[in-house]
Amino acid sequence: MESRLAEIEAKLSFAEDLIDSLNTTVYRQQARLDLLESQIRLLHQQIQALQPNEEFRSLRDEIPPHY
Repeated sequence: MESRLAEIEAKLSFAEDLIDSLNTTVYRQQARLDLLESQIRLLHQQIQALQPNEEFRSLRDEIPPHY
């Protein structure tokens, strides 16, 4: 009975260590995702600033000159 209890305690200890490790991994991944999202937002803003403010563009503007 005591050996089974010791085995269960050891498994519980390993499970707690694994949960802590997984929590740390999830926290780091979320921090990385937050950073990447802010970088994407910044890139989107920069792209929007570079594009002309024309609301309507004719498809004729896209036709190559040889047509």
